[in-house]
Amino acid sequence: MKQGLSLRTSQHLALTPQLQQSIRLLQLSTLELGQEIDQMLDDNPFLEREATEAPREDFGLERSDMPVKIDDLEAESAVYSGSDFSTETKSGNDNDAPSATEAEDDGQSWEGDGSASIAPDDSEWGGEARAHGNNLESGDEFDATELARTQESLQNHLHRQALSLRLGAADQAALRFLIESLNEDGYLEDSLEALARGLAGDEEDQIDNLVHHFTVALRLLQSMDPIGVGAADLGECLRLQIRALLQADALPPAREAALHVALSICAQSMDLLARRDVKRLAPLCSASEAAVREAIALIGRLEPKPGRRFVNVERNILVPDVLVLAVGRGAAVRFRVQLNADVMPRLRVHDIYANALRQHKGGGRDSSNHAALQQRLQEARWFIKNIQQRFDTILRVSTAIVERQKSFFQHGELAMRPLVLREIADELGLHESTISRVTTAKYMATPFGTFELKYFFGSGLGTDSGSSASSTAVRALIKQFVAAENLKKPLSDNQIADMLKEQGIACARRTVAKYRESLRIAPASLRKTL
Repeated sequence: MKQGLSLRTSQHLALTPQLQQSIRLLQLSTLELGQEIDQMLDDNPFLEREATEAPREDFGLERSDMPVKIDDLEAESAVYSGSDFSTETKSGNDNDAPSATEAEDDGQSWEGDGSASIAPDDSEWGGEARAHGNNLESGDEFDATELARTQESLQNHLHRQALSLRLGAADQAALRFLIESLNEDGYLEDSLEALARGLAGDEEDQIDNLVHHFTVALRLLQSMDPIGVGAADLGECLRLQIRALLQADALPPAREAALHVALSICAQSMDLLARRDVKRLAPLCSASEAAVREAIALIGRLEPKPGRRFVNVERNILVPDVLVLAVGRGAAVRFRVQLNADVMPRLRVHDIYANALRQHKGGGRDSSNHAALQQRLQEARWFIKNIQQRFDTILRVSTAIVERQKSFFQHGELAMRPLVLREIADELGLHESTISRVTTAKYMATPFGTFELKYFFGSGLGTDSGSSASSTAVRALIKQFVAAENLKKPLSDNQIADMLKEQGIACARRTVAKYRESLRIAPASLRKTL
């Protein structure tokens, strides 16, 4: 075996830590980016948020710092009485308290961002302005706004009603246990025997005793508000609501008859009701098809989930990364793209720590510590640069999208053009994967609403003119057709496909069905009004 040396040249891409961090930050959403920044602020002592103060107004705040002259104070006391003066003083103290939103400075922006203007907050002037805080130190009083935001849960609502019932200790405990066993929709999913066995184990006598108390408590629970709570399934929930309607006084005979038919329908399989199978329900309920249709319409006005209004739904508010503003009117309208200053972090390198590290040259034992701190300082600088590059890339991609989809911003989704990632990538000199990362979980505020950047990309369908129509525009057209249809004779997928062909768009029935399902539009059989 002969040994030797040889030279060979090759090219390869090395992902440095800085490049890896840049790619990772680019694909993060606004919420994930905030979490990443908080983590970096905790780990790196050289990184800090830029603390900026709100600009002082030219007149009000400067004059507020000046001492009051004795002559002015005497003149003021001569005009106002003692009680009025104290009231005005208290109101002024409340309104002069600076709010948290005034202390934030959104004037800074990355390079390439649009201008950000700061409007003075006039709410601090005048006695009619609402105070920013209640300034209450007593625990007995609450802010009305905060109190309005709180939502009572279903369990608390039922426990409050149970307080008015005079029950024994065992029945009261059983009722409380059933209330806590309800799911968020108000259903009691487990049977009474299963609940009893979960408490008593294998002791049959104790199980029978618990089932007896649970049965009494269940009757009381199902008589509470909201009607239908404590049901085991949808059919029982609907029957409880219908029985409550039948107990009303002075019911017209026609409505009473419809309620009895509805009660019989809810005793059948729910699949028949979901399909609105009138022909099969009519003989099962011993009623005419017209009566069944009327009863189904009555059932449609009931509440299938009694606990729905008590569910504290987490509201995810979308904060746009990019703002699109219309400038001008008519044919001369143009659209300005700028980054949202509210989502842009204001970071900087800690000057004191950086200067101290620069002045201190580690030697001997401190050389390793000095090198580690120098690396942390460089990481802080890389992090700030990568965040700036992230927002610059988002702005460039958003600007290119607005230029390509200008007709959408003028006329809406019916004017959307076909667009693929490669077109934007070729225009900006970036890779398609980079465009995909930028358009994922990034949102743009437009005159027609807030959309994810991926919304503006879509495949094209052929037209008679030889051009192509965007799939987004075809979906909007299908939605328009369905909104204008006759509810007694809703459009089928074949009919919608024929209507699209009349518009010059070649779209198969299967494609129409796929687009209709993506729009969450029910089939024609379920859209039909009985």
